[in-house]
Amino acid sequence: MAEQKLYDGEFMERSKRIPGTPVFIGRRRMEDVRISYIRYNPDLYEEKEASSPEECLELTGKGDVVWLNVTGIHDAELIGKLGDIFGLHSLTVEDVVNTMQRPKFEDFDSYLFMILKMVEYLPGLLGMETEQVSVILGGDFVITFQEKPGDVFDQVRERIRNGRGRIRNAGADFLAYSLIDAVVDSYFLVLESLGDRLDDLEDRIMPDPEPDVISEIHSMKRAVLFMRRTVWPLREEISSLEKSGSELVANETSVFLRNLYDHTVQVMDTIETYRDVVSGMQDVYYSCISTRMNEVMKVLTVIATIFIPLTFITGVYGMNFRNMPELFWEPGYFVALGVMLLIALSMLLFFKKKKWI
Repeated sequence: MAEQKLYDGEFMERSKRIPGTPVFIGRRRMEDVRISYIRYNPDLYEEKEASSPEECLELTGKGDVVWLNVTGIHDAELIGKLGDIFGLHSLTVEDVVNTMQRPKFEDFDSYLFMILKMVEYLPGLLGMETEQVSVILGGDFVITFQEKPGDVFDQVRERIRNGRGRIRNAGADFLAYSLIDAVVDSYFLVLESLGDRLDDLEDRIMPDPEPDVISEIHSMKRAVLFMRRTVWPLREEISSLEKSGSELVANETSVFLRNLYDHTVQVMDTIETYRDVVSGMQDVYYSCISTRMNEVMKVLTVIATIFIPLTFITGVYGMNFRNMPELFWEPGYFVALGVMLLIALSMLLFFKKKKWI
């Protein structure tokens, strides 16, 4: 969560720069920027690492689909050069190197620009880690920008390599859909982990809740709210992409985008359910604590009530007045103990008959 905060220096940097000037904002996650590409058509497959941005431009315009993946966005100058080569708007480049962006969609006529968030669940820390992914869809190319190595696109790569499905026979728009779909599918895995954690917390709450359970409930609540803030704008983004009417998105791909929108709605419904469950768990926890406290107070009240008459008797005979009749009575001590025991037993039977204990 801490990486989502902007530091004072970053605020100063943003206030000084000219609008449209790319300035990296975020946490640097790797040393060098890596540029790799996959070029394919129904009969061709090529996967390499590019040595320079200029090399990437030579790949386009040959009738093939090119997926250019840039890992590491802290080098704003290199990202800006890549933007100049592919004719990207300066505001697009600025958004790419700003990791604090919310998911959004923009249509620049010659290309479509999307920002997504990959989410990773950290069960040991009960926290969430996010990574920004920018997707640019052109006529025959897709460019993705990631903050660090490792992503959820391995299955897409495998389908391209092995020629499975329709991806090798479709255009760049279907590739962009497949990448977005992989991100959305990864949300289901995160939600599955959150669901397992919720089941575990429910089992720990009901019998006898431990004091540290409430802190885990609050952590889970923050995780669910974090997922909600991440996914909520994505639904609007996919809807805008589907209804954009851009020539870059074929009618055949629009059908898949509608299905992707349904998946996003399903993710949101699950998140809302989890949020209600977490709120209910918090209420159940406090209810269990209150019930246990009431049981303790009831026992203490019963004990105090029983000792009230006993204390009265011991108080009377503890005054030691000289003219007390029972003061020199030989069996008086045992009789007083017997009377107190009888009173205590009678009160216990009375409380039991009333079902107070």
